[in-house]
Amino acid sequence: MDNNKLFLVVEDDKQIRSFIRFSLKTQNYRSIEATNGKEALNAIVTKHPDIIILDLGLPDMDGLSIIKQVRSFSDLPIIVVSARDQDQEKIEALDAGADDYLTKPFSINELLARLRVILRHSKSENVSTPQVYNVDDLEVDLVKHRVLLSGEEIHFTPMEFSILALLVKNAGKVLTHSYILKEVWGSYLESDAQSLRVFMANIRRKLEKDPTKPHYIFTEVGIGYRFTNE
Repeated sequence: MDNNKLFLVVEDDKQIRSFIRFSLKTQNYRSIEATNGKEALNAIVTKHPDIIILDLGLPDMDGLSIIKQVRSFSDLPIIVVSARDQDQEKIEALDAGADDYLTKPFSINELLARLRVILRHSKSENVSTPQVYNVDDLEVDLVKHRVLLSGEEIHFTPMEFSILALLVKNAGKVLTHSYILKEVWGSYLESDAQSLRVFMANIRRKLEKDPTKPHYIFTEVGIGYRFTNE
């Protein structure tokens, strides 16, 4: 992990702010803080943080508004921390452009693990996009539209490959159902949602030795799917 990264912690609860600051300090990370949305937006523009840890329930504006404003001009990584534990809240935050979501309370290890994922993903985006992805025994060639598992080519339909390619290019990130549908289908209809479930079942059957104990593609219940980044 890059210890030169500057974290902006946007949180109005003093105890939680201190907890996050301590967690970051254990890794020798630098951090600055904001207690409301106005301070956060000002810090983003003037301090140029590398990653934002954002609470949704701020006193002056909703965190979703901040995510949308930031996404209008920046791809700055954002991890949401919130006491809101409803799936719909998570979906809205992720669809608005958040990179990940942590529900309070959470442990230091959980926070740092999520940050490692985001930082690895951010680092990979700073280099040229790879044409071939290799994870354990799986190889996905985005140019040749070819999938190899343990050296054996696996047949994928064009739609199945489009979904798999989207997942591997966003390895480690939770992609919501609606995001996948909009990226692959260009729409979000109930009929499309049912089709996505069928396609995902087919993809898993082809890739996973035991689909009930996935190694490559994980289900975030009620939210979407995540491709392993290990």
